[in-house]
Amino acid sequence: MTNYHNPVLLQESVDGLNIKSDGIYVDVTFGGGGHSREILNRLGESGRLYAFDQDEDALENTINDDRFVLINENFRYIKQFLKFYGVRKVDGILADFGVSSHQFDKAERGFSTRFEADLDMRMNQRNTLSAYEVVNKYTYDDLRKVLFEYGDLRNANAMANVIIVAREESPIKTTEQLKETLKKFLPNHKEHKILAQIYQAIRIEVNQEIQVIKEFLAQVPELLEEGGRLSAISYHSLEDRLVKRYIRAGQFEGEPEKDFYGNIEVPFKKVGGLKVPSREEIKVNNRARSAKLRVAEKI
Repeated sequence: MTNYHNPVLLQESVDGLNIKSDGIYVDVTFGGGGHSREILNRLGESGRLYAFDQDEDALENTINDDRFVLINENFRYIKQFLKFYGVRKVDGILADFGVSSHQFDKAERGFSTRFEADLDMRMNQRNTLSAYEVVNKYTYDDLRKVLFEYGDLRNANAMANVIIVAREESPIKTTEQLKETLKKFLPNHKEHKILAQIYQAIRIEVNQEIQVIKEFLAQVPELLEEGGRLSAISYHSLEDRLVKRYIRAGQFEGEPEKDFYGNIEVPFKKVGGLKVPSREEIKVNNRARSAKLRVAEKI
C-alpha cells in the first residue's frame, strides 16, 4: 500500500458495493489504489475491475492484476470509456470525490494552504484552465460567483474586488501572493479556515468538480445492472447534496418524476443511512473528518 492516499471509509464503502465474486466493478477515483485493492481482494478469478484517474501521477500506483484496468481519464467520461472496453453494464461503482492526499502533499501542485507554489490546482495537468487563469483572467462577476458559491465566503464581493485591483498592478502568480492580496480578510484566529474555503472555491472551478459529479451521476443508472450499487463518498456539502438528491429524486433540482398514476419514478433505492468515519479513523487520518458515505441500489 502506498502513502499516495489514505482511503477513507475503506471497509464501509466497499461493503456498500455488496460485491459478487464474478461481478464487474468500477472505481472512478483510483488515487493510491486503496479502494481498488480492497475490491480486488473480494473478487474471484472471473471478476473485473475498471478504475479511472485523470491525474498522471496516479498511474505509478497501477495494480499488476489481470482482472484490473486503469483508465487515465476523467470519470465524467465513464460510459464512453467503458464502452471502448466492451462494458455496457456493471455491478457496482465506487466514487471517492475530492482531492487525494498526494495532491495536497505535493507542494508544487498548489492545492495546499501549507506551501508556497504557483497557482495551479489542476487535477489533470493536461488541462489548460488553472488557478492562475481563474485568479487573473476571470471577470469580477465570475470571481465573486466562484468564491461565494463554491467557498461559501460571505466577503466574496469584497475579495473579488481586491483581487481585480491587485492584478491590475501585476499578475498574482503564487499561492503566497494570493494570500498576501487577501490578507485583510484573514484574521489570525480564522486564517486557515478562510484560506481553505478560498482554495476550495478556486479548485472546484478549475476542475469543474460540481459539473463533473453531475455528469457522472446522470450516467450511473444506465450503467448499473438491476440490483447494482453506487457507493459515493463526499467531502463538502455541495458534493453531498448532489449525491443525496440524485439518490432520492433521480435529479438534482425540483421534485422527482411521477408516472401516470402519480407514483414517483426514481432509479435508486437508498441502502442504509448516512455513514461517517469513526473517531478512530479521524485520529489516524484527519482528512477523513468531513467524509460522508451514501449507498444506493439500482431498482
